[in-house]
Amino acid sequence: MPTHRTSAWPLAQVYFCLIVYASLYPFAHWRDQGIAPWLFLTAPLPRYWTGFDVVANVLGYIPLGFLLALSALRTNRGRLAFAYAVGVAAGLSFSMECLQVYLPERVPSNLDLALNLAGGMLGAVMAWGLEHLGILQRWGRFRANWFIEESRGALVLLALWPAALLFPTAVPFGLGQVMERLELAVVDALADSPLLEWLPLREVELQPLTPGAEWLCVVLGLVIPGLLGFCVIEQHLKRVWFLMWVCALGIGASSLSAALSFGPEHVWAWLTTPVQVALLSALVCLIAMLWAPRRASATLVVLALGIDLSLLNQTATSPYFEQTLFMWEQGRFIRFHGLVQWLGWLWPFAALVYVLSLVWRKEPNN
Repeated sequence: MPTHRTSAWPLAQVYFCLIVYASLYPFAHWRDQGIAPWLFLTAPLPRYWTGFDVVANVLGYIPLGFLLALSALRTNRGRLAFAYAVGVAAGLSFSMECLQVYLPERVPSNLDLALNLAGGMLGAVMAWGLEHLGILQRWGRFRANWFIEESRGALVLLALWPAALLFPTAVPFGLGQVMERLELAVVDALADSPLLEWLPLREVELQPLTPGAEWLCVVLGLVIPGLLGFCVIEQHLKRVWFLMWVCALGIGASSLSAALSFGPEHVWAWLTTPVQVALLSALVCLIAMLWAPRRASATLVVLALGIDLSLLNQTATSPYFEQTLFMWEQGRFIRFHGLVQWLGWLWPFAALVYVLSLVWRKEPNN
């Protein structure tokens, strides 16, 4: 039995929900065609398919199979790990294909089911192979050496942070900008309703960020995951190595997002001189806080999140940013843009809940 509670299970739960979202997006215009939802199983194989669809269907289920098998292996259910992972992946894929019968914009396919099952099996085989090669045990020793015992929540958040950065943000590392879209969604939901008259609306239009506020948002966007790592890493030298990884992953994910949005030739378009200054400032701040105790680090994360979310959600999105979102939502990533979009919206709030629990938690010796 491992000393630490495995992070694979909550990551598998998150990924499970993301697959449901990707499979049923856009959740609109449901209808009953009067046919059995499993009829696609006996239909001929699709005549038209693309390499992107094949790769996406396989790759989409590999992490799920891997995480499910890993969670079973880490909780002393090793003999059932492969069957458990493949069974859940097959059941999920079959359920999603059946539900797609009721969505006019989605087409259920026995080929998709087979590819999803292959992806789940590959992921489970990878987890089983890494376990038997001893690589997972090395990760267990690494985790025990680097992180405190109760580090699962922080590790899950840190693992999801680069994925959350893939969806375009109005400000580099500016996750959690939800107010404007939330207001529009509420107004649309209450349209033609008397409740709309009681809805408190802003009297002043949202304004763009000033250069100073934008600099601060970039700084805080990198400081927050850095301090989150400090909450579960105690040794100072290890914190330095962690900061190097945070910077590398943050810059890499933001560059990949730019490449997906505008093409590989614009991979560094977001890394302007003001952003470089802000990144350097964030790194200086984090180095200055290397000796901060874990509880103090959690308190600083709460403060940083409060300031960052307040600034971002008092800011209007520019027409240029809206055009970027339109490009994502109309391109080949239409089925997947919502996944990282929700991660980008919710990640700061999940981090806030987690660090608040750390601040309020009583120390064992108290």
